Amino acid sequence: MDGNFKLGSWLIEPGLNTVSRNGTSIRVAPKAMGVLLCLADHAGETVSKETLLRTVWPDTFVGDEVLKVSISDLRCALKDDARKPSLIQTVPKRGYRLVVSVEQPNANSGVASASGPVRDGGTIPLRARPLWTVLLVLVGFILLLVLLLVFNVLGIRDRLTRKMSPQIHSIAVLPLRNLSSDPNQEYFSDGTTDALITDLAQISSIKVISHTSTLQYKDTKKSLPEIARELNVDGIIEGTVQRSGDRVRITAQLIQCPSDSHLWANSYERDTGDILALEQEVTEDIAIQVQARIALPTGARQSRARSVNPKALDAYLEGNYHMHRVGHGSVDDELKTAADYFQQAMDADPNFAPAYLGLSDAIGSHLINTVDQSDASRILLEKALELDPNSSQAWTTLAGFKLYALYDWSGAEKDFRHAIALNPNNAAAHDELAQYLAAMGRIDEAWSECQITQELDPNQEHLSVGLFFRREYDRQLEVLLRWIARHPDDGDEYWNLYWAYTLKGLHKQAIEALTRSVSLLGLPETSNRVESAFAKSGYEAAMRTFAQELERLDGEKQAFFPGFTAEAYAVIGDKDRAFYWLEQAYQRRESVGREPGLVFIKVDPMLDSLRSDPRHSDLLRRIGLPP
Repeated sequence: MDGNFKLGSWLIEPGLNTVSRNGTSIRVAPKAMGVLLCLADHAGETVSKETLLRTVWPDTFVGDEVLKVSISDLRCALKDDARKPSLIQTVPKRGYRLVVSVEQPNANSGVASASGPVRDGGTIPLRARPLWTVLLVLVGFILLLVLLLVFNVLGIRDRLTRKMSPQIHSIAVLPLRNLSSDPNQEYFSDGTTDALITDLAQISSIKVISHTSTLQYKDTKKSLPEIARELNVDGIIEGTVQRSGDRVRITAQLIQCPSDSHLWANSYERDTGDILALEQEVTEDIAIQVQARIALPTGARQSRARSVNPKALDAYLEGNYHMHRVGHGSVDDELKTAADYFQQAMDADPNFAPAYLGLSDAIGSHLINTVDQSDASRILLEKALELDPNSSQAWTTLAGFKLYALYDWSGAEKDFRHAIALNPNNAAAHDELAQYLAAMGRIDEAWSECQITQELDPNQEHLSVGLFFRREYDRQLEVLLRWIARHPDDGDEYWNLYWAYTLKGLHKQAIEALTRSVSLLGLPETSNRVESAFAKSGYEAAMRTFAQELERLDGEKQAFFPGFTAEAYAVIGDKDRAFYWLEQAYQRRESVGREPGLVFIKVDPMLDSLRSDPRHSDLLRRIGLPP
């Protein structure tokens, strides 16, 4: 089919990839237009799926799913109901059929001849038609407007199209479905989803939901509008990943919610080693569809698009899989497995920056670290930044290292803010900036960052810690109890509940929350001993038993929790033991693993009983904080 044509009341303009009716023009994806053209060439006939795929995607291996998306896109644009089709009919198990005839746009349209409009079989004399002049001016104006639109003068067409198109201000990328025959490739589809989210998150003008929140919708039975309401987004990306040998294919589609209408779909295929470029291509196509500008420096785009050794990529994604499992089993075992995979990735491709960053995180996240581990983690982090200076994740990690290990307060804030400038949707950077601001005593600023983090990562809980530092314990309890009712196995949130109950003076509830948290976090024996001490001797005995259990873990080199140990002694009034462990946090700060050490000493309500002691002011001075 060459040129424009009509299908019923619709004008189809292939050159512009638009369909229009009653003055309203709708843009469709180029591949969807290709499907429509193929159907129009065989109007009235059933066109097989194989023919459509071979015609529209001649050099690409795609499946029926991509074709279904294009048909859905066309039906949405042409207001055609699949159940009662007036334009495109599905022929079960065979293909699709155009059920209307194809017409040329000006055939029998009654357009006037050059001699003028006809009335009652004759021609109005020119001298007798003052209306003719008006009509000429009107026709000229319409022609001028058409030219302005066709050639997009001053961006008029773009602005009009933008107003007519559904607006996307926030996006969630659902886990890409693994279409590979090997179910063990799930880590690959999860990793590809994560990478796509990371790329999209760098679009400055839209909100992109974090991977931790969208991962929960893997294999969900919920409808897309329902998911969109839960995540508070107006656009959803869903798709598939299929890996076969050294080839990988990604399909993606953009759905506007809550109307559940398809706005765009496409399929991409490349060698596994070019997957970074493939992810970038998908990202930029989506950015065009949501009419957003990618706020990513040119150099960063080039570094993201470099080829990567497939073995390195595979090992890196395996490492990430085990990092995400930390907390679901033995922490150090999962970290060691992750570290092994990251090392394999580095060996396979010494210039692959994410592998260095992954290994740095794995080494620095143990329950107890040595100075050598801390130094190794820092060196790896510096190498990652050397290879990719535009990595928001790397700058976030560096800022955390400066904060928790070096007490470099100004350097930490600078790096947190640089990470956010590189990726405004980096939920982890906003979360850690909130904690930094709280530690500095800038509580209102911290609360604002907590709220931003909650918007970016709505399926995790980020508000209770902000309320803890605001000393709004009743509100904190409301948030936590509502959350735990839906997530009864969240050990971290039970810990926050222990804090809130302690500060409310609800000792029985505090011990129940503490023992539940400790058990869920992998220390059931400690949980049982604390519970037994409370039953026999009450609250103070239970808290002392808990503190002694933490001391035992340090003595056996299983974990180092000096800040938490100091809190336990502080709330029962044992100042000397509390300051002993705060001093340990200072002297062995590079050994602190998965707890903050001295960072919150200025504002931690659990340490209120220590603030009048000169030793408290001395510690603040030594770590560079004003009283």
